[in-house]
Amino acid sequence: MRAKVVGTVAVVSVLAGCGSATSAQPSADAPGVLSVKDAKPPTPGGEVGSASDEFDKPGDASVWSKLSDTEKDLDRLDGYDIDKTVKGSLYLQPKTSSWFDGFRGPFVYQDLAGDIVMYARVKVTGKQSARPKRKFSLGGLMARVPDTYAKASWFSITTGTSDVPGQVEAKITKDGSSKPSYATVKGGWLDMVLARVGRAAAALYREQGGTWKVAKRWPVDVPANNVMQWGVTAYTDWDSFNTLKKDEAKANAQLIKKGQPDVKMSVDFVRFLRPELPDWADPLNTASVDDQALIKALTPAGA
Repeated sequence: MRAKVVGTVAVVSVLAGCGSATSAQPSADAPGVLSVKDAKPPTPGGEVGSASDEFDKPGDASVWSKLSDTEKDLDRLDGYDIDKTVKGSLYLQPKTSSWFDGFRGPFVYQDLAGDIVMYARVKVTGKQSARPKRKFSLGGLMARVPDTYAKASWFSITTGTSDVPGQVEAKITKDGSSKPSYATVKGGWLDMVLARVGRAAAALYREQGGTWKVAKRWPVDVPANNVMQWGVTAYTDWDSFNTLKKDEAKANAQLIKKGQPDVKMSVDFVRFLRPELPDWADPLNTASVDDQALIKALTPAGA
């Protein structure tokens, strides 16, 4: 059994403002410029690497925690297994649920501290179709500040159907207020990276046969030694919330019994690495660390 990699400092901070990257030019006393040549890929293995999972052993979910168990939330999963429903994959099938503002959905995670790169390969479909048919039916990666029910704080990258099918959603939520952004993808298997390095978080993605793209950068304010929950989520069927869309507390206290959930998610692997960005580089400043340098710094060598 792999040990969970946790820090020794209690979680006391939440995510910072929801602004994005800047392109302001570095000045003489500001962070320098990190070239693609000098950028280094994240480090595999080591302590955080022991949390990685190839999902090739049936039923081996011992290192993964369900939010519904650890924080006494409702169980919003109809299906959850490893190397059973989909050979060599973690499988999630959510009930009607949502991660938006203060609304909560399913979450399967590990406790990890420090700067993290989470790299995974994910496929999201509808139950009977290549793409989910219900609005805001998505699945992917999430990093969450623990015990933030009152003021939800997390960031994520997911794929599936938002208002329209074939989307990648990058989203940060601070104090219960979500700020999403979207990009169009073809569907099928998608490589994803969710990372935090210093005062920044970032979401990256790559379509099959394509190149890595930066979906979003965000400022965060979670001290490096503080524990965050890093894992996978899937949620679906926003329209079935009906009048509960205006009442987060009431919606979170009950399961939607007459919903039409329409998501199946397979996760081929999840690998954890340590980023190695120089202290003088500012990942929130595209003039200091442009997209290509950030991609090299946050994606595994050879990936």
